[in-house]
Amino acid sequence: MEQNKRPASSKPKINYWKMSVEEMARIVAEGRQPRLLMHACCAPCSAFPLEFLSSVFKVTIYYNNSNIYPAAEYQRRLDELKRYLKEVNPTLPHPVELIVPPYRNEEFTARLSVLKDVPEGGGRCFLCYGLRMDEAYRYASEHHFDYFTTVMTISRQKDSQKLNEIGRQLSHKYPDVPYFYSDFKKKKGIDRGQELSRLHQLYRQDYCGCRYSYEKRQEDIKRKAEETSSQAG
Repeated sequence: MEQNKRPASSKPKINYWKMSVEEMARIVAEGRQPRLLMHACCAPCSAFPLEFLSSVFKVTIYYNNSNIYPAAEYQRRLDELKRYLKEVNPTLPHPVELIVPPYRNEEFTARLSVLKDVPEGGGRCFLCYGLRMDEAYRYASEHHFDYFTTVMTISRQKDSQKLNEIGRQLSHKYPDVPYFYSDFKKKKGIDRGQELSRLHQLYRQDYCGCRYSYEKRQEDIKRKAEETSSQAG
């Protein structure tokens, strides 16, 4: 009997980092400078992907994050992203443009509410990723970009295999714009991102974004404070 045989139900992980490097090599070999629309959730998550991609692509960021709660947090992350772009654009081969569609948190939260009790990292998060990526991908298609991608694969808390699968599915919906597969956290990408965050003193949030992750974070803070108080007493 084979002891290390993979269970029938499991799928081998795809090396999306390798796919991104190979695609960029093809573009360079062809002498192209394609336009890429990149969904971005915040400045810290954008730092390394921008550095990595800007040598090959003309990048435009699409900041569609109506999931973020409360509104003040949404604005803080947006302002930080604007500040970061102002600092780094002079150093990039192609200055990055920023597109900000309307913020519609109540509408977005209502769509997530059917899965409000699902733990973080499960179906509610996958729905959230899909909704935001779909909106951004549609913009890329309507405005004739050459590629679409998202920075979210930089996060340790997010499943890059799932994110790229969502991108694959959406690429069939918008076949005129190829999806750029990625796993930005790999090959020390996440370390470089943290280094850039420290260098530019970027605000790093302590919860993902939606109302439900915000409330869970507040509960955790309250519980830890009570535990600390109890231990001190």
